[in-house]
Amino acid sequence: MTPFELLEPRSLREAIELLDPDDASVRPIAGGTALMLMMKAGVFQPARLVSLRGIEAMTAIWQGNDGGLRIGAMTPLAMVEQSAAVRGHAPAITRTLRTLSNVRVRNVATVGGHLAHGDPHMDLPPVLIALGAQVSVAGRSGARTIPVEELFAGYFETVLARDELISELIVPAQAARRACYLKCTTRAVHDWPALGVAVSLDSEGDGVRHVSIVISAATEKPTRLPQAEKVLHGGRTDDATLRRAGEAAAEEAELITDNQGSASYKKQLVRVYVARALRAALAQDDGGARH
Repeated sequence: MTPFELLEPRSLREAIELLDPDDASVRPIAGGTALMLMMKAGVFQPARLVSLRGIEAMTAIWQGNDGGLRIGAMTPLAMVEQSAAVRGHAPAITRTLRTLSNVRVRNVATVGGHLAHGDPHMDLPPVLIALGAQVSVAGRSGARTIPVEELFAGYFETVLARDELISELIVPAQAARRACYLKCTTRAVHDWPALGVAVSLDSEGDGVRHVSIVISAATEKPTRLPQAEKVLHGGRTDDATLRRAGEAAAEEAELITDNQGSASYKKQLVRVYVARALRAALAQDDGGARH
């Protein structure tokens, strides 16, 4: 690796001031699980890294006055996985984290870094989109709140400016909604998925009042599928309807070919896994990690 400057601010405001909106070689670093690999491979050669490890206020999990759960951006994924507050508020997050990479990565990687990296293969983004989550962002021009659904701009791209940092994640109250995340990996369980599917729904009897269907890994960014959702709105939740939703999802999704599989292969996965995830959510069971 080439030499670089490492700065360690003690506050969010100080960290923002150390970033340069006009210099792509100046980057914040959280857990560093992805950035260090990029640096070792020579893909990224920073002039300056601004470490966020010393900002203790960004490592916390608490309940907001509005009933939403708030998670500081520097909270390690392992802490989120082990949190009773998270498990009680949104158990789909806890279940998802148990299948995310391995415990060594989860001990180091952070919530904010996981989201800011913009990798479409990440496990949490589709789940958070299905749950209606938002991120609080701070920058030189002020603070703003962004739905996680709108955070990703493309392949490894987000809408964050170079002098903006995610400060916290907000997961709204879920009431009676049930959620599930399933993924298909073509190699080991901790490998990048060929497809991730997250669903969240609120049903009454045999009818669906609200549903979110989000896919990732097979697309350039985590993508919600409104046409597939329409198949279920106000309808019954029998197997025939779930299969139609899977068919609609496969037709709607714009899929990519990569090392995890071809677009045509992923289309078949979408068709099967969307129906499977919906069925698992209705049964209040995540169905386990599928490979």
